[in-house]
Amino acid sequence: MTQRNSVTMNDVGFSIFNEVLSRQECELIANRLGNVTNGRAGARNLMSNAAVSSLANDSRLISLATKILGPQAIPFRATLFDKSGNANWHVLWHQDRALPISNCVDSQDWGPWSTKSGVLYALAPASALERIIALRIHLDASTDDNGPLRVIPASHRAGVLSASDILRTTSKTQARSCVVERGGIVAMRPLLLHSSQKAKDNNKPRRVLHIEYINALELGEGIRLRVA
Repeated sequence: MTQRNSVTMNDVGFSIFNEVLSRQECELIANRLGNVTNGRAGARNLMSNAAVSSLANDSRLISLATKILGPQAIPFRATLFDKSGNANWHVLWHQDRALPISNCVDSQDWGPWSTKSGVLYALAPASALERIIALRIHLDASTDDNGPLRVIPASHRAGVLSASDILRTTSKTQARSCVVERGGIVAMRPLLLHSSQKAKDNNKPRRVLHIEYINALELGEGIRLRVA
């Protein structure tokens, strides 16, 4: 595994690792996923998929996650993003705050609550989100032409941001595009401001498997993450 054009996670909230998986491994995973998106822009709750679960627990990914989180990294959620000519979308600047939860509790720090694809979710406080790292596995190369991930470096340091804070931050800070080779991984903090534009080239699909890790499923106040 090589790391090129990388940045320090502790400084800016994301890092790029190229050549983590081989081209053959990417093709195999994509084939095993089949048509889970059914023509949509993505698919949630994929940890029950055998291929995804196996990859999430692969020693290479666990090693990356533990270097950031500490001695324990538990994969708890997997989502496939499939940007193509049939599903080409623009994602506004945002933070990833919703987490899958096993049971609803009355807490001032959590919520509002919602249900997505049959799974209970709640917006989480910064104290919980700081314990999470997402690994975005690129099953296809991410280029300047197929709507790559864009980030605002170090924006996660400000904690949970309001809509006006997000607008102010993104208007005055230069974004960085995460161009990644096939088989590469972007490690990203959930509170890092990120977005993506529509792909310019519809002939270059961009499939990204987004797997999230945490150091423990128990989050206090009787709240436990659900594996989804």
